[in-house]
Amino acid sequence: MSAGYQAVLWNRQKKRYDLTILAGILLYIGLFVGLGAALRPEATPETLIIRAFGTLALLMLHVILSVGPLARLDRRFLPLLYNRRHLGVSMFLCALVHGAFSMIQFHALGDVNPLVSLLAGNPQYASISAFPFQTLGFVALGILFLMAATSHDFWLANLSAPVWKALHMLVYVAYLLLVLHVALGILQTERNLVLIGLLVGGFGWIVTLHLVAGFREKPGDAPHRGDVIDGYLHACAVADIKDKRARIVCISGERVAIFRNGDTISAVSNACQHQNGPLGEGRIVDGCITCPWHGYQYEPETGASPPPFTEKIPTFNVRVVSGEVYVDPEPNPAGQRAEPAPIRGSS
Repeated sequence: MSAGYQAVLWNRQKKRYDLTILAGILLYIGLFVGLGAALRPEATPETLIIRAFGTLALLMLHVILSVGPLARLDRRFLPLLYNRRHLGVSMFLCALVHGAFSMIQFHALGDVNPLVSLLAGNPQYASISAFPFQTLGFVALGILFLMAATSHDFWLANLSAPVWKALHMLVYVAYLLLVLHVALGILQTERNLVLIGLLVGGFGWIVTLHLVAGFREKPGDAPHRGDVIDGYLHACAVADIKDKRARIVCISGERVAIFRNGDTISAVSNACQHQNGPLGEGRIVDGCITCPWHGYQYEPETGASPPPFTEKIPTFNVRVVSGEVYVDPEPNPAGQRAEPAPIRGSS
């Protein structure tokens, strides 16, 4: 978290992460160009660079799209989620180099404006073998540019979380465009079974991973049913909640995180205001609910981030009756204090 915005906040972990990304990019490009020159001496350096950065960008995009569902399936992948935007910007830069070299090699050497040549040079949209696949890559690159340009929390705060999230969900549109870019491009001229297998396998991996994670998440959205006392819905037993941890229950169509903090119980919305991270999968650190995705914090009683931060989430009124937790299904306004329910001495 940061009270003010700086260009980049690099802590030690992020520096090591970014250096690892840079080393991986250099190693991949070096191996690709070196092996490509040895195995296909007729290929020009420009062609090898175009293919090296293009394949690397697509590979990195597969990794990026895998991180989210993997983190939902196994918490050990959360460190990758924490730094995913750094990987995304790096991927865009690789895609940009691929696009720039492609533009120079195929469209900048004639007497027509390169952009006009790209967009209007091949109008055969009804053909599969001659489809203007480069246009698909150009549109995908534009989407990736918007995502990279708005990756900083400054844009998240000023665009609002719903708008920012909707914009960044366009990554799936970009991915589909890039799959078609490859399928209608290089695979039309080089029908290599290995390349076809990698593309189909990668697409199948992404689809399967998201479906598995989605099915695993689905039970969490099932409406919770329980006894009602004075309008309060039975949620769980106190014994079901570990200290400094939470139990997530779907109430009135919303996931509610019920936290135990020593001898008291508090309930807040499960969605972090940063990127809708699952607060109930985090824990209470230094008296604050801490999101497991990026470390954003909220006070259990108020749902407000500690000063000088300004993020707020809805709270829920709670009661503890004979060791059972009951929650008012109507949320309080974001940031409104809800008195914690004492565990001991509850009737």
